[in-house]
Parts: sequence; structure tokens; C-alpha cells
Amino acid sequence: MQGTIKLFEDAARTGTVVTDDRTEVAIEAGSFDDDALLTLRIGQRVIFEIEVRDGQPTARHLRLVTFADR
Repeated sequence: MQGTIKLFEDAARTGTVVTDDRTEVAIEAGSFDDDALLTLRIGQRVIFEIEVRDGQPTARHLRLVTFADR
């Protein structure tokens, strides 16, 4: 699934991504596969999977969209 970063807090590595159907999904510090990904910018496109945790959708396996992914 793809979406756009709505909010991201660098220090906590948490935030929100909005899917293409406008569903908001939480980003947790454990959402990243790549430890080299330290920050995200508002408006940046990402690819991720959704996992339901405590009844809420959470982004998992988050990574940046590349030209090859489009």
C-alpha cells in the first residue's frame, strides 16, 4: 500500500501516514525496516503494510517510494 506522510516527529520516530483512500494510519518507531531511514518529510510518499494493533491500523515495513515503485 502507498500513502503520504501527514505528520512525523523525528525524536520519537512516530507520526501519521494517509493512504490514497484517505485513511490515517499511525507510524510507530518499530514501523521501519531500514534503520538508515531516520526521518520523513510531510508530503513524502511511502510504501507500507498495515497491521492492526490494539484495534488501530499501524504502518509496518515502511520504506520510501522510488521511481521503480510508481
